Amino acid sequence: MRAIAKTFALVVLTASVGTAQTQQSSATPAAPQPPAQTVPAVGDMAPDFTAPAAGKDGIASEAVTLSKLRGKVVVLAFYPADRTSGCTAEMTKFTKEYSTLFGDGVVVLPISKDNLESHASWAKDMGMPFVLVSDTAQTVAKAYGSLGSRPGSGFMRNVFVIGKDGRIAHNIVRLNALSEEAYAALGQAVAAAKQ
Repeated sequence: MRAIAKTFALVVLTASVGTAQTQQSSATPAAPQPPAQTVPAVGDMAPDFTAPAAGKDGIASEAVTLSKLRGKVVVLAFYPADRTSGCTAEMTKFTKEYSTLFGDGVVVLPISKDNLESHASWAKDMGMPFVLVSDTAQTVAKAYGSLGSRPGSGFMRNVFVIGKDGRIAHNIVRLNALSEEAYAALGQAVAAAKQ
């Protein structure tokens, strides 16, 4: 009788372990993590790109090519999404203080993964004095280490000041859209790059 009980216990234990192993192997694998990103450093050549853009007058007839802007200071500002609260605060600041924050000889290129129709509508509603670049394929954001941390999320709020020579003159990783100090630092970086 004891031998039968031991055999029964062993069979039950073996079945339990087998079931646990089967459950473990059939579990859904963890979601893949996005690859580590490299943000271009100050002094690096800014990665070139060509991408469509739209502004308050509608969709631009010609795509923006960074290398064609050589000789001008360029502010490339990645942001999560059109019409969200932080992005609206940032673009309001860029729009209302355009002349003091950037001034003449500076090309401001905010960029998100929103489509051209969304950009054109938002730029018109806000009266933006610059175009918004559309990076729906997210290739520009990837080149600048600015992809969001979660799949499907918008871009990180990274800002790059690109000098007349095409090199990164200043970068702000994760700009705080509500920080006056952040905008003051950006203004100073732009002024330095213009000299």
